[in-house]
Amino acid sequence: MAALDDLEELRTFALVVEAGSFSAAARVLQVSTNAVSRRVIRLERNLGLRLFNRSTRAVTVTSEGG
Repeated sequence: MAALDDLEELRTFALVVEAGSFSAAARVLQVSTNAVSRRVIRLERNLGLRLFNRSTRAVTVTSEGG
C-alpha cells in the first residue's frame, strides 16, 4: 500500500508543478486543497527535502524540487 501512496504523492507533486498552485491541482484531482497540501508534506518528509516555496500568493518549485 505504501507504494500506491508514494505514487499518489508524486502525481500530486507533478500536478502542482504543472498547474502552478495547490488549489488548481486539487481541482484536477477532485480533492481538497488541504489534501493536496498533506500529500506534498508527506512527500517532502519522506524525501527529506523541501520541494516548494510557499507564500499566501504563490508556490514555486525549489531547486531540489525542480
